[in-house]
Amino acid sequence: MFCSTASSIPIYFDKKFPISSPKILKPSSSSSSPCCLPLNTWVSPKSLVPLAASVAILLSPVPAKAGLLSGFPGIESVPGPKLPEIEFLNRFNEENQKKYAEADARFKSSPLLKQLLERSKQNKEKNKQKIQDKYCLRGAEMGVGDCSVEAMSPEDKEKFIATLKQKVGVE
Repeated sequence: MFCSTASSIPIYFDKKFPISSPKILKPSSSSSSPCCLPLNTWVSPKSLVPLAASVAILLSPVPAKAGLLSGFPGIESVPGPKLPEIEFLNRFNEENQKKYAEADARFKSSPLLKQLLERSKQNKEKNKQKIQDKYCLRGAEMGVGDCSVEAMSPEDKEKFIATLKQKVGVE
């Protein structure tokens, strides 16, 4: 393989794979050496067309399409072979499904689950109100939002903020 450097000294690489270290040869005095030939004499115009087309495709801003077989469902849609059914395993599976369905029904109707769901609902409402109160307190202290105290007198401001702090539990 031939390469030229900025100083126009040709560098020849060994023909081994992977490429080994380069050997630098001094330029010959004859004008027929590859380093003295112009680019168009050792690269034919016919080989530039595919190169230019490849570069144009790579640098084009048009996104790539999925291709010809993009609508093909693939191997996943092909059903597999019919396996023999084992009666013992089928009965065992049906019995287990019935047991699981009964256990799920008992759990869903249990008083413990109903109690826990009710407690969770109450805690959610209580925590929601606490969070709203905290934001209201911050807004009142900063003088912004729905709980702004800018229009109140200084005494009313102090009372309102003290009431919010007491409600939130901050001191």
